[in-house]
Amino acid sequence: MLHERDPELAQVTTALRDARAGRPSLVLITGPLGIGRSALLQRLPAHVADEGARVLRANAAPMEQDFGFGVVRQLLDSLLAGAPRELCERWTHESAGFARMTALADEAGPGPEGPAAHEPALGGLRALLEDVCADGPLLILVDDLQWVDTPSLRCLAYLAKRLRGLPAVLVCALRDGEPRGRNPLVGEIADAATHRLPLGPLSAAATAETIRDHLGEPGHEDFVRACYDTCAGNPLALTSVLQDLAAAGHRPTADRAEAARSARPADLRERLARCVRLQPPAVRDLAAALAVLGDHGDPALAARLAGLDPIGSGAALRALGELGLVADRLPEDRTAGPRPRFAHPAVRDAVHASMTVTERERLHDRAAELLYRTGHSDEQVAAQLMAGGPSRHPWSVGVLRAAADTALRRGAPQAAIRCLRRALLDGSLAGEARARLLIDLAAAERGLDPAACERHISQAIPLLPTAGQRAAAALRLSPAVLDSTSHSAVDLLRQAAAELGPPDALEGAAREVALRLEARLRQCGVADPAELASAVERLHAMGEEPPTATAAERELAAVLLNAAVLTCRLPAADVTGLARRLLEREPVASARVYSALPLTTVALVAADSVDVIGSWLSVEQRLGGRDATVADAFGHLEQAMVLMGRGRPAPAHAHAERALRLADAHWRELGVASTVALVFTALETGDPARSVRILEDASRRRSSCLALTVGVQFLGAAVDAQQGRWAAAVETLMAGGRRLEAAGWRNPVLFPWRPRAAGLYHRLGDLRSALALAEEERLRAEAWGAPVALGRALRLQGTLVEGEAGEALLREAVGVLRGSANELELARTLLTLGRRLQGRAEADGLLREAAALATACEAPWLAERARKGGGGARPKDALTRTERRVVALAGRGLTNTEIAGELGVTSRAIEKHLTNSYRKLAVSGRRELIAALPRLQAVKGG
Repeated sequence: MLHERDPELAQVTTALRDARAGRPSLVLITGPLGIGRSALLQRLPAHVADEGARVLRANAAPMEQDFGFGVVRQLLDSLLAGAPRELCERWTHESAGFARMTALADEAGPGPEGPAAHEPALGGLRALLEDVCADGPLLILVDDLQWVDTPSLRCLAYLAKRLRGLPAVLVCALRDGEPRGRNPLVGEIADAATHRLPLGPLSAAATAETIRDHLGEPGHEDFVRACYDTCAGNPLALTSVLQDLAAAGHRPTADRAEAARSARPADLRERLARCVRLQPPAVRDLAAALAVLGDHGDPALAARLAGLDPIGSGAALRALGELGLVADRLPEDRTAGPRPRFAHPAVRDAVHASMTVTERERLHDRAAELLYRTGHSDEQVAAQLMAGGPSRHPWSVGVLRAAADTALRRGAPQAAIRCLRRALLDGSLAGEARARLLIDLAAAERGLDPAACERHISQAIPLLPTAGQRAAAALRLSPAVLDSTSHSAVDLLRQAAAELGPPDALEGAAREVALRLEARLRQCGVADPAELASAVERLHAMGEEPPTATAAERELAAVLLNAAVLTCRLPAADVTGLARRLLEREPVASARVYSALPLTTVALVAADSVDVIGSWLSVEQRLGGRDATVADAFGHLEQAMVLMGRGRPAPAHAHAERALRLADAHWRELGVASTVALVFTALETGDPARSVRILEDASRRRSSCLALTVGVQFLGAAVDAQQGRWAAAVETLMAGGRRLEAAGWRNPVLFPWRPRAAGLYHRLGDLRSALALAEEERLRAEAWGAPVALGRALRLQGTLVEGEAGEALLREAVGVLRGSANELELARTLLTLGRRLQGRAEADGLLREAAALATACEAPWLAERARKGGGGARPKDALTRTERRVVALAGRGLTNTEIAGELGVTSRAIEKHLTNSYRKLAVSGRRELIAALPRLQAVKGG
């Protein structure tokens, strides 16, 4: 698996042939850590096997530097393996004398007597090699020259200068950047080199080949690029990463590119950590400073943190670069010059591993002070404070709070929470100061961890001196998006409200807080019919124009309006008027997320007045952020509701999905509302696979929210109906409807369950129950007054009623829905009326309009049904033989049980065949099926 080293191998082979011809040489292979020097030396014996050379090999190691002649003994021991007895005896004699004379030379010291004393012994070694070379050329390989013991270095230095006359090639590998590489004896050997072979990094092509070698298949372009960028062509880093990925069962596919970028192989980290530990103090200190500062430190800052002057830091940085641990990186501001970065993410881990915990904490604390004194951002200073131990700096709490505020503004509540929790560890905080910090922490937590938010508010309230402050603290609790506030949180709100007193008895800021507390408490009771009734009475008591001048008054009005919408205790026109006033007085892009004001959107959707909120939201979205904060999640959720109100479920679903994704990252409770939106968009689109997926996700949330619970029931009933389980579906729908009625939620726009149940009763042949539900729906719709609700109810009745009466109801439904914002409901009604008028001149025009509207609403399933001209089957939609028999028997008026008896199968099988037939013929029930039979016969005849 040695790639892109053929030129080096060829050069050594050529040198060996030259040695046979009387031209010996010394080849020096250099390169940083992990570049493949050892791998190249391992490959050489096999590569030159045809040259008939004898190979001697030795590997030096840092722990063996005190073992005299260790490397020379490795070379000659490999030589004597299997050698004649005479040669072994001679080597034993020579080595003993060599050792004695070298010891005497060492005692003589550096004077002229010392080197002279080595000559006889070294001459004996060369004579021994001459005898060995008599049979052929000799290839001597020495790996990691920088770790060779001193006596062996003397031997190699002597030999390097006296190779002439020996048919031998000495190949030494030397790691760049190692301090011992500057040993004078190593320098003598390097200066004597005939050939220098610096090894460079692997190319992208060689990286791809290495990936194929290790993982057994070609890598995807993205995966190869990730490996190349991360490992920078270093073979050691690359093979370590690939071995790690292979052990985890990863394949080199595009979706595993990020795994390659983030891999931190343990063996690579340990190898790098050993390298770092062997460096001089200045190099270790600079590496530690770079690891602590990360991407925020320039060379000068790192030098100050390491305690080095410019000259010392420059030398240490060069050493790290030569070792291959650090590479230059150009910052975004090119005028600032290159900044050092670690060559692989594992290097930083290795540097951290080379320090003790105490050393790391002390260095992070010094880094925090250095960044603070040099004017760096609060978030950069806070990151160092949190990585270190408890800080005694008087400014640390202020920095952590400022960093948390910045993180919240950029949509990173998790980072804000970490900063504030770290600030709480400062033991100097007490009383009101500690309470303020607890409140800030609770405000950051309320979206992600409501339980922790509540706990910290409970801890802060006793530390606050006044009732007003305690009430304001209680308002930091996560507001109820729907009705999911915990009982303990409700108790906190009630205690604060009781202590503060009623709003009418207060003035100024205290009154504002009291009004907001009332709004929160009333929203917490949204699933209680008694609380809803009380809220509606409170709204009526405010008169025809409730006060909306202040933010608190608008929040309370929004909650009371929501109660009136759910219960239909206020006509849709009056709801629209009050909602308009709320929006007119509410600043665009205000901090309304953690309040009840978004309920205004629900009210306008229910009142079929989405144009009012649509334009308002468009301005808000332009002024706000983009998919960064909880406000953006709310924006997507509101856009989903508006699109549903306009009859565009497909784009509404996309917005609801974005809202859910952001909600889970910033405010998990908002995820419940987003899931509710997804449930109702799935009900409109009727996609079975999507419905099942949403049901699975909703079941994992385990929320007590009534809207979600009932929505899941409705979606489950839709799935049952799609699979032909009509009886089970209608039973589930009726159960969900009864739960809504019991809670006082009676709005026909927000929860249109009766039309679905009536349609199922019709399919089951129970026309009486279907008509009863249709009549109830019409009465509710007339009382509410929204065009979409009334038009839908009239279409339902027109579908169930035969003859001219039914036709008149459908025409009336079309007229009503032309005044609605929901074009999808109009398209459905036009389709139904067009089918009813089949054969008349106006039918085609109605169907064309229905198809055009359905296409505009991104509802291709409905557009296709309209284009079919009333549900006529095409040859490719032809029924199976069994389905034709079932349809024919149903056309004769037989029930499912009677058809099952006729064909000798179960009723469940008949229900399934009919469901498939309805789908293929694009009809909704038996009546439309019977009407489609003549066309079916025509298709069959054709």
